[in-house]
Amino acid sequence: MPRELVDLLWRDHPAAPRGGTRGPRSRVTTGAVVEAASALADAEGLPAVTVRRLGETLGISTMSVYTHVNSRDDLLVLMADAAWAAMPLPDHTGGWRACVRRVAEANLALLVEHPWLLEIDDDRTAFGPGTIAKYDHELRALDGLDLDDVARDAALTFVLDFVRGAARARRRAPHADEMPELWARWSAPLARYLGDAHPVAQRVGAAAGEAMNAPSSPAHAWRFGLDRVLDALEAAAGRT
Repeated sequence: MPRELVDLLWRDHPAAPRGGTRGPRSRVTTGAVVEAASALADAEGLPAVTVRRLGETLGISTMSVYTHVNSRDDLLVLMADAAWAAMPLPDHTGGWRACVRRVAEANLALLVEHPWLLEIDDDRTAFGPGTIAKYDHELRALDGLDLDDVARDAALTFVLDFVRGAARARRRAPHADEMPELWARWSAPLARYLGDAHPVAQRVGAAAGEAMNAPSSPAHAWRFGLDRVLDALEAAAGRT
């Protein structure tokens, strides 16, 4: 019989049930399957991660892969939990603002390194050991705020939702390298085309473009947005 996903997530725990996989003992481990899938996602993106492709990569049959992961959806949960488990956890020295800022920066770094994580939206990851350890550590970054437990959970979600949005903005645009040159070359023609139209957009866009040397800057948006997130948490809870 297939193992429950919660048992697969906690497969290395002493209390995890042993055995239960179908067919003869495989020469690869569940961990090796998850590691291979994550490497494939890093190299080629999440669509490249198929059970058939994994079997070819590991030199085992497609059915043998299923004895480890039940389904592709379960595999994605295992991959996400493994990524969270491997994430370096920042220290919590200093005030709460510094702690939360480091949490946000650590999450952004991981999502930029493994952008396929942005494509996995499965609440079952909450049952994994890596996800729970990360959650526990990050909740402690909010110790300096007077929040009840439900509000503390919501505050962390608020921060991580902002991070996910920022990470999506950092995905490489097809003409990202060209933007400084295009901005410099096209600004004058664009001004001629616009004339007196859209004066607010022209004024603000020109000021922002001069500051960033491009129509937009994910780095500038990150700094501004994260400061506002921290301000909102302080306004909601106040410092202890």
